[in-house]
Amino acid sequence: MSQIRIPVPAVPFTPPVYACRYNEKPFVLDGRLDKDFWQEIPFTEAFSDIEGAIRPIPRFRTRAKLCWDKENLYIGAFLEGNEIWATIAQHDEVIFRDNDFEIFIDPDSDTQVYVEYEMNALNTNWDLLLTKAYRDMGKPVNGLELKGLRSAVHIDGALNQPGEQNHSWSVEVVIPFATLKECAEPPREPRPGEYYRINFSRVQWKVDVKGGSFTKRLRPDTDQPLPEDNWVWAPTGVINIHYPELWAFVFFAEAGQNAEDFRIPENEYRKWELRKLYYAQQAYLDENGHYTDNLSALKEILARISPCEANQALRDLPYQLSATPHLFEITCPGEDGATLAIFSDGKTKTYSKD
Repeated sequence: MSQIRIPVPAVPFTPPVYACRYNEKPFVLDGRLDKDFWQEIPFTEAFSDIEGAIRPIPRFRTRAKLCWDKENLYIGAFLEGNEIWATIAQHDEVIFRDNDFEIFIDPDSDTQVYVEYEMNALNTNWDLLLTKAYRDMGKPVNGLELKGLRSAVHIDGALNQPGEQNHSWSVEVVIPFATLKECAEPPREPRPGEYYRINFSRVQWKVDVKGGSFTKRLRPDTDQPLPEDNWVWAPTGVINIHYPELWAFVFFAEAGQNAEDFRIPENEYRKWELRKLYYAQQAYLDENGHYTDNLSALKEILARISPCEANQALRDLPYQLSATPHLFEITCPGEDGATLAIFSDGKTKTYSKD
């Protein structure tokens, strides 16, 4: 078949799990992570390439920290490397045309209505809302302003000045739950033991030093910049960060709790099985011009298009499929009598027993 419109990820469903600890220490926003506020907060794993282990380890290390209190989510990131440059100074410009740090937050794990935030080393930012992932015909709401958000950058070195003095830059972002809860279901602040789906991305362009300045490295045949590197916390197995089903599980923890104190709920694993059928339905549509309610046909196509062996078969669950030529719904039982569903626009939903 021709190129797949919505590729199946080349990674298994193994998102990071992180304990976002409650933190009531005094906070001063300055972009630095070497202060008392962050001392008891663990780093994430080092970021990897967005495609996963099939790509080389990033040439610069990136890690992040998260914590919370009753009002805010706090995010800190430490971006190592000597290529510290930024040129975009206008709010809501396309920040990833510079090296940048990006945040993605889906508060209710339905893969829709999620927040994106990008910032560069000048602390210029771009905040937007995605109604759905782009693959599902989602629209970016660029007019969104994350009310109350604050951010800062600290540079260990010199901005836009190549040299041995450059070591890293770090960022702090404070996002009020009063804003994030509008994307949640139910629309309220998180409680201990609950989770958001979050991912971070670092865009890093390949550069040369010319005339004492950084310049993007160009392809000799086109004079266009080489593709940027995308280094992320939770790889999606495709060069597309907008696969929210693979973002990390960030559990709101008490002070002192660790990632080992939390586990991904069984219903999320079952939603992943539904997601594999979603990928197969999209491929079936591409090949046949319509969706199908034939489970065997979807199993066959899934085995054929999945680049990751772990995604080539389904768990033995009692799936129910309903489809029209242009819409579908697939369900399976969840824990505690719930019913889990996925729809043709990518949304997942949990129907409780009650």
